[in-house]
Amino acid sequence: MMAQGVLPFKYQADKSSQGATALGGLPVWWDMAHVLGLGDAVREHLAVRGAGQGWTDSQVVMSLICMNIAGGDCVDDLRMLQADDGFCRVVRRVELSGLPRRERRAIERRQRKEGTRAVPSPSAVFRYLERFHDPSQEERRQPGKAFIPRANEHLRGLGKVNCDLVAAVQRRMPVEVATLDMDATLVESFKEQALYCYKHFKSYQPLNVWWAEQGLVVHSEFRDGNVPAGFEQLRILEEALAMLPEGVEAVRLRSDSAGYQEELLRYCEMGKSERFGRIELAVSSDVTVEFKQAVAEVAPEDWKSISRKDDRGELQPTSQQWAEVCYVPSSLARSQKGTYRFLAVREPLANQPLPGMAEQLRLPFPTMELGKTHDTLFGLVTNLDWDGEAVISFLRERCGKSEEAHVIMKSDLAGGRLPSALFGANAAWWAIMLLALNLNEALKRLVLGGKWATARLKALRFHLVCLPGRVLTRARQLLVRVRHDHPALEVLLGARQRILTLASASSP
Repeated sequence: MMAQGVLPFKYQADKSSQGATALGGLPVWWDMAHVLGLGDAVREHLAVRGAGQGWTDSQVVMSLICMNIAGGDCVDDLRMLQADDGFCRVVRRVELSGLPRRERRAIERRQRKEGTRAVPSPSAVFRYLERFHDPSQEERRQPGKAFIPRANEHLRGLGKVNCDLVAAVQRRMPVEVATLDMDATLVESFKEQALYCYKHFKSYQPLNVWWAEQGLVVHSEFRDGNVPAGFEQLRILEEALAMLPEGVEAVRLRSDSAGYQEELLRYCEMGKSERFGRIELAVSSDVTVEFKQAVAEVAPEDWKSISRKDDRGELQPTSQQWAEVCYVPSSLARSQKGTYRFLAVREPLANQPLPGMAEQLRLPFPTMELGKTHDTLFGLVTNLDWDGEAVISFLRERCGKSEEAHVIMKSDLAGGRLPSALFGANAAWWAIMLLALNLNEALKRLVLGGKWATARLKALRFHLVCLPGRVLTRARQLLVRVRHDHPALEVLLGARQRILTLASASSP
């Protein structure tokens, strides 16, 4: 045999089919999806495939979710799932769970035929995703203008599936307050059909609503890159509020300056939501000339220091200060109803400009000369009656976990690599990725717990998902065998026991 490399080992092709798997932990995520009713939700709300032959909606969606969890980021990565003989054996068995005997026997006969796949082929998935695209919406586009294609019934169905998934988590881990973080994220794309965003590169720009207490995406609207982040935010908020499950009694809203809009602020402060009434909010405000003039009138003694917690949880002073600003823009001042507070945060520049050089500063954030220093300046508006420093801390929490969720969508999952030139197909790809995101978060919080509750998906893959093993059948039972002393085995066994407890608690 010819030498393959430098070090003393060689690769050999094994033509036997012995149920080997490199994804021994992945079936636990499928188990969790079953308990949360994800497959039932897909069958209820999606009818892309209809009642004919071929892959069902549930088979396609669950295959793409598993591909996301396993680390795939393109449609062709489904080939890796199909090549995993052990995983395919598990897929074939779980698809039969709960079916009537006659239907189960029919599927078993089909599965025994030579060449039968357990995972849809990439070409089949491409054809499936194309069904989410509405060509008639493309005719309404106008060059140079922001446009959001209306979702067809299939795409709306995916939204309903996610709504059911969020509700299933809420039933098992109820909370009464929903802090919603509204934020858009840029997904860079080199496709010809992609449009330029405000950062001057081609992209798409989904607008997401993230539920901080549950760590779940409640709602997301897929958009072109040229659509401003603040475009129709009130409509998105109303849609997100309608998707919140039972048990939520109060809502709070956080947003960057894209949410600094009169109609959105009034909607929240005036209590125009029939279900939730007045919505507490904290939103970054525009630093206008008028706002700077109001900040300049703040007395030096009214500025208060901002502290931050160190790694030991102890408060440490910072160079930042905050003050309440006597300022109301004319757009909000037209009505005497509503209470809005404006806060300013300042911090001296680390490198102060030389005398006479301040006007030549070209920085990506607003600055202002206050006293003897040149400071960065940020503003926010709120209707909370909390202490100002608490409001600032509350708003800054949005830049932690919800921004991290965007990174997970685009890096840990397949949201950063869109598969098609068709807008609707990409929107469906994004929506299915969000189902994987929410499923993974539910598993971490409801089942794994401990250190795993805050672990990134790449850590879960390394420790739990990519687990070598062998899948075989003994006494009509499907067994996933892994090495007895592997550290992941105890974690997975405990996870399955807790999933079984969840299933028992939710059964009538």
